[in-house]
Amino acid sequence: MTVLRLVGVHRIHGTDEAAVHALRDASLAVEPGELVAIMGPSGSGKSTLLNLAGGLDIPTGGDVLVEGTLLNSLSRKQLARLRRRSIGYVFQDLNLIPSLTAVENVALPLELDGSSVRAARQAATRCLVDLGIENLADRFPETMSGGQQQRLAIARAVVGDRRLILADEPTGALDSRTGEAVLKLLRGRCDAGAAGLLVTHDARHAGWADRVVFLRDGAIVDASTPLPAPDSLLGAIR
Repeated sequence: MTVLRLVGVHRIHGTDEAAVHALRDASLAVEPGELVAIMGPSGSGKSTLLNLAGGLDIPTGGDVLVEGTLLNSLSRKQLARLRRRSIGYVFQDLNLIPSLTAVENVALPLELDGSSVRAARQAATRCLVDLGIENLADRFPETMSGGQQQRLAIARAVVGDRRLILADEPTGALDSRTGEAVLKLLRGRCDAGAAGLLVTHDARHAGWADRVVFLRDGAIVDASTPLPAPDSLLGAIR
């Protein structure tokens, strides 16, 4: 089953002369195992598309479906449950909870969905290990560097059996080596059966994707397979 489907989606902010068309008649399908990169200039609608895909915003027109479920047909409670279980989101501003430690931040979605504390913490610890920050498990976000916080946010997005992973510039605060490790993890999750949307401005990062979708002025203007990844990235994949 298609994991994510947008059908003729519009998003308009404001009304009349003040109306801003953030997204125009966008249609897109992302299948299991597929990573799709979204590229385009600033203000082209990339983050709007991601917010609609994750149920964080509702379309002015058109339909957004995750695994066949129409998001704008769900109650607020049902939508929150779907996001906890099926959708992982890496925000540009991270949205970490400052009063929770690293392992508690990552485990929280699983605990809210009914997992035992022990099972949730074990799954969270595995994600921290995957991202090389297991030594930060008991530290609070404010004591971490920007790059460490970003890796923590990524761990929270991929923990558990998330079917759809949405990442908005997930390597923005990371050095190139750590950025490659993050992209390798995202690629691995998709290879294991998840679907991914990656907003990026960097063609090297888009090289990890199966295809690239280009946005301009809120409209999808082109889609293609990505450029070959640099040798260092191909080596990491192997």
